[in-house]
This record gives sequence, structure tokens and C-alpha cells, in this order.
Amino acid sequence: MGYKRYLKTARSFYLLTILLLVAAKGITADEEQHVDDGPELKSYHDPDSDEEDVRLTAEIAAGASVTSGHDVSQPEEEKQSPEEGLEGEEKEDLPEQPPPVQEKPKEVPVVNGGTAHGEPCIFPFLFQGQEYSDCTTDGRGDGRLWCATSYDYDQDKKWGFCETEEQAQLRLQAEETEEQFQSILRVLNATTRKTQKRELYEKLQKVADKGHQKAMEKVAYAMLFGDYMNQNVTKAKEIFEKLAVEGSPKAQTALGFLYAAGLGVNSSQAKALVYYTFGALGGNLIAHMILGYRYWGGVGVPQSCESALTHYRLVANQVASDVSLTGGSAVQRIRLLDEVENPGSTSGMLEEDLIQYYQFLAEKGDVQAQVGLGQLHLHGGRGVEQNHQRAYDYFNQAANAGNTHAMAFLGKMYSEGSEYIPQNNETALQYFKKASDLGNPVGQSGLGMAYLYGRGVPVNYELALKYFQKAAEQGWVDGQLQLGTMYYNGIGVKRDYKQALKFFNLASQASHILAFYNLAQMHATGTGVMRSCHTAVELFKNVCERGRWSERLMAAYSSFKEGDTDAALVQYLLLAEQGYEVAQSNVAFVLDQKGAKIFSDNETYPRALLHWTRAAAQGYTVARIKLGDYHFYGYGTDVDYETAVIHYRLASEQQHSAQAMFNLGYMHEKGLGIKQDIHLAKRFYDMAAEASPDAQVPVFLALCKLGLIYTLQYLKDLNLKELISQVDLDQLLGPEWDLYLMTVIALLLGTVIAYRQRQHQIIVPPRPPAPAPQPTPAPPPRPPQEQTQAPAEPQGQGETQAQDPAPEEEEQQ
Repeated sequence: MGYKRYLKTARSFYLLTILLLVAAKGITADEEQHVDDGPELKSYHDPDSDEEDVRLTAEIAAGASVTSGHDVSQPEEEKQSPEEGLEGEEKEDLPEQPPPVQEKPKEVPVVNGGTAHGEPCIFPFLFQGQEYSDCTTDGRGDGRLWCATSYDYDQDKKWGFCETEEQAQLRLQAEETEEQFQSILRVLNATTRKTQKRELYEKLQKVADKGHQKAMEKVAYAMLFGDYMNQNVTKAKEIFEKLAVEGSPKAQTALGFLYAAGLGVNSSQAKALVYYTFGALGGNLIAHMILGYRYWGGVGVPQSCESALTHYRLVANQVASDVSLTGGSAVQRIRLLDEVENPGSTSGMLEEDLIQYYQFLAEKGDVQAQVGLGQLHLHGGRGVEQNHQRAYDYFNQAANAGNTHAMAFLGKMYSEGSEYIPQNNETALQYFKKASDLGNPVGQSGLGMAYLYGRGVPVNYELALKYFQKAAEQGWVDGQLQLGTMYYNGIGVKRDYKQALKFFNLASQASHILAFYNLAQMHATGTGVMRSCHTAVELFKNVCERGRWSERLMAAYSSFKEGDTDAALVQYLLLAEQGYEVAQSNVAFVLDQKGAKIFSDNETYPRALLHWTRAAAQGYTVARIKLGDYHFYGYGTDVDYETAVIHYRLASEQQHSAQAMFNLGYMHEKGLGIKQDIHLAKRFYDMAAEASPDAQVPVFLALCKLGLIYTLQYLKDLNLKELISQVDLDQLLGPEWDLYLMTVIALLLGTVIAYRQRQHQIIVPPRPPAPAPQPTPAPPPRPPQEQTQAPAEPQGQGETQAQDPAPEEEEQQ
């Protein structure tokens, strides 16, 4: 027994040492990498290697065990699994050692009951002609584990249970709850109906009540965010605390968030930092992302670009490894402030009526509508859920009509494969060839991928380079990205970092996530460019914000639109902790509108001020103006005109904001926080009008007011009485100035009289003249009275002449 206890203690100490060493290696990534080899760039990942939960220590160990034969010249090895993507180092820097599982000594259980009670198991043992290297349930109907205590059970019949009856019962219950959890999870991921999801979460809560860790995590997060369950922050906190004691990284990260945001607990940034650190050590990517943002912005910790780079790189490696050939799902970043002020103008969401109209056009055979709907369903976004089956149907209709884009996208779908469409390189190659022969850049890029990685055709770098160049010449982003990868790694061409940088920059202009990632790697290591930690962090941050957790942005927006402001606020708060500037501004907006009930009224403005500050630090102009407004009116802080001027000036100079210029003009006009200066006020008003057409009307009114104030001030300062008393007209205009004045008045009076007389002599014809009558002798002249009265009633005279011409003829006779 002493020997076994010694083995057990030594084994535990050994495993703990290995885990601590590997975790420390992952957290403190070495920044000094070999420039000749360069950082490892990402291409598209293997779809079969997706994992929902990432454990940092396990992935680093797995990565270390497979990297000894790495060669950048082999394109097949550019496809990394997520396990390889989490290390923040050169692979050569990791310790080359066998996985801990292989070095772990085999624990030999002592049997209970049976025919050999108290004896150790013998592995392997022979049962019914088959060898077993572990305890088994074969041959038993009750599911209990047993083993033989001699090699040949069939001959010796010596056996015993590997566990007690109580242990067997607990194991069977755990297996049953795990099976229930997996069954619920499969249905939950497959359905889109909210009512069904609510029912599934009720079942999931029953599984969580049995102590299933993953079920407890999902239920706790659902309670925290109000996802298909009633929001209950207090209950969620209790579950997280229980899970954190058991070592759950997700629960530790959640507790860090609760302490950082002050939800259900008193806010404590120190406790938040501790929980975030434990979550990161456990491999939680959200915790790494939060720590990366905190070190980048100096939030609760000393600002450190290198530390931020370490954390962001770990997350970016995983996100880049998850990028598929089809690009994955799209995420809309909607600002609630813009949505409220201009409904529907900036959200990019498609209304249901418009989607139905496009569907009607597609059913009628409109090829462009079919391709557009296919792309919407392929990537999701803009209010359309991702649905590969419907995407395939629309692309198939358009491809049958001869559309090359549809052919190319069908090729991408077959090349990638999904649960609806089986992966098939031959079919993908056929579609790529059809589209490429017709000059489609998407097809050319797909064909280049096939030749680069040998998908359905032999590997041919020259042909791959040729097709990528054709696609890049037409501006297709995948062609530009792959050209950059080939130049970077020297595949089929001479290695050229400048060319690689050029094509990565071109691809990044189309916001390709792998282009950002590869540029970040080059800037982080100084490969082909001057090393810049700041640039690398910003690029890695961009990559990290495109991870699968960004789907929470749309979930929060949906909660807000449904009127559940508290649920939306909590979700935006977590995203704000991760560094999403859109989420920070949305949190500040919700608090500014006082629509949340989870915080008291006296907390809303200070919290809003905090998040406006963080959003402004990331370059959001409206947030900078809001900071000026808060200091101007004293919202969440003391009234401070000078600080308000500083924020307005920053927004004016850095972002050329018309609103900030207008506010500066007003403060110059009133002398608030700055010296009163009407001329500078007019200058800022004019600059605001030039910066934005929307500012022209308020600027015009402000200038009118400013002109009136200036005139009154001038007259006030002028002192007319004293001025008139000092004026000597004889000296100024001469001794005959009164004659000059009378002459001018007489001339003006004469001009007015002459103008009035001329106006009386002008006769305006009432209407176009009637056809001329037959020539007749001229009538005798009318008396002067009739001549003066004739123009007064031209209409009546014309009508009289038209109605009764006979008297006129008699008069002429």
C-alpha cells in the first residue's frame, strides 16, 4: 500500500508540474522569433477539426507533439487544426516531449467481489478470445466494470469488479446525464424556433440539477443573459461560484465579468482581474480577449502593449484556424444610437417584406436575386439566418441558368462540405472549372486552391499561382490572399516578403480576416516590415472580434428590439469587456436613456460616462462629443466647461466633427470654459457649416443671433448721444449743408412723382386679343370721361362687345 501511495503521489506531482510549465509557456509567449523562418501564417482550416471548447494546456501539448517535422514549403501543412493554432510561439520554441497521457503510468485497480476479491487487475487479459487493456462491461447486463486477475479468464475464471456498487451507480448516472445533455444539445443547435428552445432549456436545467458541469454552465449563462430563460443574475452567480470552485474556466471568467460590471455583487476590479487570470490559465479564450483589451487600454492594470499582444495572439490563432473556405457567418454591428436617430438607415438589416420580394423574384427566375439570396443564406447576416440548404438551392437554380458566380459558390460549398452537402473534391473541381473557363475570378481562385492543396488534382504550384494571379487581377480577395501566402512561404515562387505584404494589404482592404491575421503576424515579428507592437495588437484585435462570440452582438440587438433592455444590456456589457467599441457605445446609450432596471438611477450616468470614455478612446466621434456633453451639463460628474472644451476640440481636430465645431463656437460665444471671442465663434460656426450640410441651418440661425448680438454690443459701446453732440455739420459738410440737403430731398421727391405718373399711364391687357374684325370706318372719338374709364373695366367691355355687337354697328352707321 505504501508503494502504491508513493506512485500515486509522484504521478500527481509530475502531472501538475507538466501542466504548470505548459500553461506558463502559453501565457508568457516569447516575442523573439526567427526572421528567416517568419511567423506562421494561416490558410483555411480543416472543417473536421472544429472544437467548441478550447483548453490552452491541452492544445499546446498537442501542438508540441506534432511540430518536429514542420516545413513551411509544404502547403499541406499550412492547414492547421485549432489545437495547433493556440500557441503564441514559433513551434520550434515549444518543448518537444511526448504527450503527458503517454507518460502517465497505468493505474491498476484492485477488484471488489467476484472470485478474486482484493487482487489487482491484470492488463491485458483474455476474455472470449479477445484481449482487453482496461476494465470492461462486456459480458454483463448491469453495466458494471470488471477485469480479470489473471491473463486467461476463460481458463482461470478469476475476476472482480473494478468499482464498488455505489461507484458503478454514480458512473451510470453520469453517463446517463451526459447522454441526455448531448441529445438536448443536438436538438438545440438544429432548431431555430424560440418556443422549442425554451422547452429544451427547461430540460437542460433538469440535467444541470443533476450536477452536469457543461449543462450548469449553459443554464447559468442563459440565466445571466436571459436567453430562453427568465433573467436571474443572482441565481446565475450562485451557479458560477459553485462551478468556479470545481475549476471551470467559463465560470471563473463569468465571475470576473460580474465583479467587473458590478452585477449582483459590489464592483471590484481587483477580484475581476483575479478571476479573468484564472479563466485565461484554464484556456478560456474570452478571458484572454478581456485581458488583452485591459492591457492594451490600461484598464485596471498597467498599460502593456507586449502583454496585450500575447493574449490577443492566442485568441487570434484560434479564430484564424476556424475560418472556412466559404468565409463563415457574417455579423452585423449595429449602433443603437444610429438606429434610434435614423431607423433602418445604418443597421444594414433587411426588412421581411424586402426579403419576401427577393424570394418572389427568385421564384420567377431572376438570376441576380437567386445569387444574392444564396450568398445571404450561405453567410447569414442582415436579418437572414445561415442556411446552407437554401443557399445550395438558390445557387443551383442560378447555375443552371448559366450564372458563373453561382457555379463558383457551388464549388466552394462542395469543397468545404457541410451537414447538408457532403464534401466532394471532384464535384467542386467541375464547378470551379466551368466558372474559371468563363472568366469568373471566384472560380479561378477555387481552381488555384485545388492545385495548391491537391484537392481532386495533383499538386501543381505553377498552375495554382497562375489562377491566383488571374483572380487577383480582377480584384478577388481570395486570389490576393493566396498570392500573398505563396510569396511569403516561397511556394512556387521565390520568397518575397514585400510582395506578400502588398497582397495581404490588398486583401485587407476587403476586410478578409486572414489578411488581417497575416499582417498582424508580420508586424508582430518584424518580418518584411518594421516591427510594430501597436499595429500588431490592433490587427490581432480586429481578428479576435470576428470570433464566434461576436454572434452575441445580434442576440443583444434582438433582445433590445423585443423590449428586453436588461438582457440586452448584460450581453452588451460582456462584449464591452471584450473590447468591442460598438458594444461599449451601446451600453452607454442604454444607460443614457435610463432604460435599464438592473442599475439604480444614481448609477446610470457614471456608468454611461465610463463606457463613453472607453468608446471614445477607440476613436468613436459621437462618444467623444458625448463626453463633452456630460462634462458640460454635469451628467455623472461635476460641471467642467474646460474639460468639455478639451473633448470638443479633440473631436473637432481628429474627427472633423461638425457638432463639435458648433459646440466650440457656442462656448466661444458665451465664454464658457474659454475666453469669450465672437470672431472665433463665427469661425467655428463657419467650419461646422462647411463640414456638414446638415449643420447649415442651425449655423445660419446661430450667425443671425451672433450678428444681432454683435450689433447691439456695438451700438451699446458707441454712445450715440455723446457722438451726436460732438459732430459739427458746418465743419463736416460746409456752411451750405442745409441747401445741399434740401436739393437732394427735392430731387428724390420729383423722382417719386414722375415714377407714379408713369405707372398710371401703363395699360395692361386683360387677355390675349380676339381675332381682328372686318375693317370698318373709324368710330368717332369718345368723350374724355369714357377714355379714362375704359381701362378700368376691360373684361366687362370685352364681354359686352362679344355678347351684343349690334348696337355698335348702329352707332357706326
